[in-house]
Amino acid sequence: MNIVLCGMMGCGKTTVAAELSRITGRESVDTDAEIVKRHGRIADIFEKFGESRFREIEAEEVERLSSRDGLIIATGGGCVLYDRNVRILKRSGKIFFLEAPAETLISRLEGDTERPLLAGGAAKRVNELLPMRTPLYLAAADCVIHTAGLTPTEIAKKILAQCGADFSADVKN
Repeated sequence: MNIVLCGMMGCGKTTVAAELSRITGRESVDTDAEIVKRHGRIADIFEKFGESRFREIEAEEVERLSSRDGLIIATGGGCVLYDRNVRILKRSGKIFFLEAPAETLISRLEGDTERPLLAGGAAKRVNELLPMRTPLYLAAADCVIHTAGLTPTEIAKKILAQCGADFSADVKN
C-alpha cells in the first residue's frame, strides 16, 4: 500500500512525506520533483507546452509511481483534480487530504516564483483556487487531516494511525 498526500500547494505535502519517510523508513517521492527530474522545470513545461501537456506528463508519473508498493507519494496540487489520477492512486494507495487554512497557504507561498499557477499573486490565486479545489480534494480523499496548528511529525502520526497494520510495522518512533 502507498500513502498518497494531496491538497493545495503549500499545505505541506512534501514536508509531511519526508517526515513519514523518516518515521517509517519507506521511500517518499514527490510527483512534481519526479517531473522536474525527467522533463525539466514545471514553469518551462507550462510556458512551452501549456497546462494540458503538463497534466499528461503528471498522469504518466502517477501511473509509474502507482505501479510500486510501499511508497509515500506527495502529489502536485492539481494532481487529484483528474479522475484518472485518482483511480490510479486509489488502486495502490490510501489518499490523505492535508487541509490547511487559506492564510497558512498564502503565508507559505508568498514570493514563490516557481509555481506557474501563482501568477497574479499568492493571495489572489489561493483565494480563487481553494474554493474550487477543496470539494475535489474531499471527493478524492480516503481521509482528511486538518493540519492547522500541527507540526509535520504530528500530521505524520495522524496519517499512520489511519493506515493500520499496513505501515505501523515500519514505525521507528
